Amino acid sequence: MGVRGHPGYRHFPEGFFSRVDDGDDAGFYAGPRMVTHIDDVAIAGVGTLYTELGVTGRVLDLMSSWISHFDERPEHLAVLGMNEAELQANEMANEIAVQDLNATPTLPWPDAHFDDAVCVVSVDYLTQPLEVFCEVARVLRPNGRFITTFSNRCFPTKAIRGWMQTNDRMHCEIVAEYFRLTGCFNEPVIKTRVAGRPGDPLFAVWGERSASPGTHSTP
Repeated sequence: MGVRGHPGYRHFPEGFFSRVDDGDDAGFYAGPRMVTHIDDVAIAGVGTLYTELGVTGRVLDLMSSWISHFDERPEHLAVLGMNEAELQANEMANEIAVQDLNATPTLPWPDAHFDDAVCVVSVDYLTQPLEVFCEVARVLRPNGRFITTFSNRCFPTKAIRGWMQTNDRMHCEIVAEYFRLTGCFNEPVIKTRVAGRPGDPLFAVWGERSASPGTHSTP
């Protein structure tokens, strides 16, 4: 991906954000996949979390697809993803944006545009996560949350190597570190939402946009 602009990347080992398949993501996601990527219990866990946190206003669903996992439709839902057919099929969406965040990590919305942002089982595919997290902070209103949820399933050739080489507990710490290194969020919350049963586990890490976000924090 070339030289990375955010100094926070020095905290990660060389090759952490490379992938087995570093080819064009647009080609990989060209065909619609009208499937779910976690089981029904884990999906329900995502919706329950959103309800508990009161995610109901203007919401951005990043790296989205044909379904957004809300128990009730938010007031206004913007979905951004790789496949236009999948996004057009999303019945909860009020607006769609087709974009590859690994190629263009900037977001097409003005500052402080959303109350909350979410990302379901996709944070492990980000090759420029610090830029994306900074952009999410920019488009969130002060105290807005960015809520990431993930499991132990993925497309292994497209997930970053650092994710594939670590376990569930470490995945949570990796995402929490993304929040910290941006300097734009308060201390992140880490929760195990579904575990201890056959089937897909569900983990959640979220952060609240700080009232006066900094830039390029490098603790």
